[in-house]
Amino acid sequence: MAFLLSPKVLPVLMLIASNVFMTFAWYGHLKFKAAPLYAAVIFSWLIAFFEYWLAVPANRIGHEVYTAAELKTMQEVITLSVFVIFSVFYLKEGLTWNHAMGFALIAGGAALIFRG
Repeated sequence: MAFLLSPKVLPVLMLIASNVFMTFAWYGHLKFKAAPLYAAVIFSWLIAFFEYWLAVPANRIGHEVYTAAELKTMQEVITLSVFVIFSVFYLKEGLTWNHAMGFALIAGGAALIFRG
């Protein structure tokens, strides 16, 4: 349990959870296009509120052991990973080779940030 609460691991777990909230806040409304836009914005904002309660502490805790650039890079890779799962399973949208290659290039760029 102490391992999960370490400043190296806990921020990653919190960023994953925060990105699940944010992905639903930004894209979840796409399944409800009949709902008024103002309702989608308000509902999305309410979801994002909880995302901030995870992301801000994750970055504060993570900055003990990671640089801001490393934290941002982690967040982007986590965002793409969560989005791929969300897009396929929730929105029922397929991924193309272009998507996969684009994400792979982004992951390659992220690897450069963490290179010693």
